[in-house]
Amino acid sequence: MGMDQPDRKGARFGIRARLLTLLIPGILALLAFDSWNDLHALRSEVQAGYDQSMLNTGHALQRSVTVGPDGALRLGADAATVRAMVEGSTAGRKILHVGVSPLHGSGSEQLLLGEADLPPPPDAAPGRRDPQWYDTFYRGSQVRVVALRSELRDGLGRPQVLLVQAAEGIVPREEAQAASFRQALVRDVRMVALVMALVALGVTWSLRPLRRLRRSVRARRGQAPQPLDVTGVPREVAPLVDAINEHVASYRALLDAQSQFLADASHQLRTPLAIMLTQAGVALREKDPEQMRSTLRAMVAQLERSRRISEQLLSLAHASEHALPGELDKIVDLNVIAREVVVQHLLLAHEKEQDLGWIDARDDGQPAVPVRASGPELHEVLANLVHNAIVHTPERGHITVRVRATGGQAQAEVSDDGPGIAPERRDDVFGRFRQAGKGSVLHASGAGLGLAIARAYARRNGGDVLLAGAGVHAQPGSHGLSAILQLPLARSGADAS
Repeated sequence: MGMDQPDRKGARFGIRARLLTLLIPGILALLAFDSWNDLHALRSEVQAGYDQSMLNTGHALQRSVTVGPDGALRLGADAATVRAMVEGSTAGRKILHVGVSPLHGSGSEQLLLGEADLPPPPDAAPGRRDPQWYDTFYRGSQVRVVALRSELRDGLGRPQVLLVQAAEGIVPREEAQAASFRQALVRDVRMVALVMALVALGVTWSLRPLRRLRRSVRARRGQAPQPLDVTGVPREVAPLVDAINEHVASYRALLDAQSQFLADASHQLRTPLAIMLTQAGVALREKDPEQMRSTLRAMVAQLERSRRISEQLLSLAHASEHALPGELDKIVDLNVIAREVVVQHLLLAHEKEQDLGWIDARDDGQPAVPVRASGPELHEVLANLVHNAIVHTPERGHITVRVRATGGQAQAEVSDDGPGIAPERRDDVFGRFRQAGKGSVLHASGAGLGLAIARAYARRNGGDVLLAGAGVHAQPGSHGLSAILQLPLARSGADAS
């Protein structure tokens, strides 16, 4: 997949889609809940309104019953008015029933008004005065009925039961409920649509600075990385842009260091190549075999120096890389590694008649000095420190290597009684192509990369290399120098190898 077609499997849902995915179900659920509440509230309100109208009609009919001149109960003039109002009502036609019957049931009911076949209340116990509501069927249609009972006496003093019923079909109620619910639902749907539109508009407006950043980054393709402009970036996204700018800054610093490294390496390799080219020309013109062999030996020395510079450059490049996960998790014994390095350099020290000594950590009662690091890389660190000490220590000098564990730290100290380094210059010699006492001017003994490699590998493994004055084993009156590799001590040496 090319750079113009990035893998978007993990970015199928943008911020806008995620917000809508979270908000829409919640809003729809809220809409459904509110609609359910509205439906019940509307049903209660419509029911209460229609019931109150029926109850008022029943009470009006109750009040209109009077005693006639013959002593019988009859409806007064108000009943006609009530009936006319009921028949002319637009809320729905009401079915009426007004009848009187003897209190003790000794006679049939006398119908004063309305329909005689309207179903009676389920509970027809005498003396019941409270309004009684019930649903029933009348002539094939469902109706709601209110029944009012009261006791009266006619003109002869006989107790009578007055039953007033007002019934109404449920269709008008259902139609009123449906109309009100449709209006509420349309209103809620408009609200949901408006909210989604506002969310989409707000997200689009908020992401506009990010699209500007994207265009800016794409316009810089092929150019040196530059920090992103945070002007107008939302506050929630600003930390991400700051982190990107920090990454860009570190990347630029790495590129600058690599550019400087390549420039210095080219310079260091160009010098021995130029010398060998000159020596090769001299060898071609030389007639004396002995002089020719001398020139070839000088060329071999230059080749050896170039080989070492190349190896050191490769080591420094590897040491400057970040370690991969799990690469530095093995526990190794620093004491064993240091002893191997000393043994490998005995012959080189013997050639300069130097005394390369070794103080084992076991002499201090420490069977092992475990550290969590890469064994080959620690070997490279100590090899550079010991080689550097051999190179800079004069003939018949003394070099001592000692490993110990102290204060939760593992230390490998390489001490010599050479010329030493002034305290103010000890940090400077860790730079690339720097040598003690020579500034940036190199001589034939090395390229000035040993200490830089040692520190880079040490820091890659979580430690460091420090320089101090003459160690406790330096000869009296010598300047001397101690190079100390310092690493965190592992918790247990059980797995050391």
